[in-house]
Amino acid sequence: MAEREPSVRQFTLDDALGVDTTGFMDLKDPDYAYMFGFLQADGHLSQQSRQRGRLTVEINARDIDILRKFQKLTPYNSTISARTRTTNFAENSHTAIWTLCSLEARSKLNELGLPYGRKSRTIAPPHGKFSSRDYLRGVIDADGSVGYSQSYPFISLTTASTPIMAYMCSYAEELTGAERRLQRNQRDGIYNIMYITEAAKSLVTHLYYPGCLALARKQTAAASVTAWKRPAGSKPRPPRIEWSQQMDRTLLAAPTIADAAAILGYSWSACQVRRSKLLHGRVTLPD
Repeated sequence: MAEREPSVRQFTLDDALGVDTTGFMDLKDPDYAYMFGFLQADGHLSQQSRQRGRLTVEINARDIDILRKFQKLTPYNSTISARTRTTNFAENSHTAIWTLCSLEARSKLNELGLPYGRKSRTIAPPHGKFSSRDYLRGVIDADGSVGYSQSYPFISLTTASTPIMAYMCSYAEELTGAERRLQRNQRDGIYNIMYITEAAKSLVTHLYYPGCLALARKQTAAASVTAWKRPAGSKPRPPRIEWSQQMDRTLLAAPTIADAAAILGYSWSACQVRRSKLLHGRVTLPD
C-alpha cells in the first residue's frame, strides 16, 4: 500500500496566478494515464519535514523530450536539468532530470498509487477507471523494451511488482491469447515478461497506436514491429493445449505416451510434459 500524506490543501502560488489544476492526473485521459504509468516505473517520490518533498524522474538525456511533454501536461511549476556522471555502465552517463515540488501535485500522485520512497515491489495498477493501454504503454516505456531479437519481434517488461506482472499478463492474454505463468527469477527477484512474433506484433500494434504519447525511439521500434510479417516457410508455434479432465484420463490410461499422443492428436513431448505434471502433483488429477 502506498503511504498516504495528510489530505491538506494549501493555498499556492498557482492559485494566486489562476492556474487550473482540476484535470491534472485524470487517468481517463490517455496522456495522463501514460504519464502515471511511466512515473510509477521510473519516478521517485521523496518527502521531508514540514510537508516538503519532490518528485524526480531521471532518464537518459536522449529521451529528454518526454520530460518536456510531462512538464507541459503539469499545471505546476517544475524544472528540467541535466547532469553527467560515472556509473557502472558508462564512464560518462548523460541524464535529464525532471523535478516537481508542488505538495498538491505530490499528494495527487500519492493518492493514485505512487508511493514515497522505495516502490519497485509495491506499485500496482490504479483503482477506478483509467485508460489501460496508455497506462501499460507508460510502464513499458519506462521499464520495458520493444524491438527485434534474432529477426523476430518482441515486447518485454521487467518488474519487481507482482500486481504489475499479473496485470500485464492478464491484459496480453486477453488481447493475444498468449498465456504467461511466471515466477521471480532467482538472481534478483524480478519478473521477466516477454512476447514474441505474432503475439508481440498484436500487443505492440494495440499499445503504440498512431499519435499516442510515447518515447520517440520506442514509437519508431513499434512501427517496425507493426509492419513485421512472418518469413515464408516459418511456421508459428501451435496454440496452447487446453487440457480437459477427459483428456487427462485418456493420457493416464494409455499404455504408453506414444499411444496417448496418437489418440489425442498431440505431440509426444506435449503428452510427456502433461503426464509428468499429473504424476508429480503439479496439476490436479482428474476426478
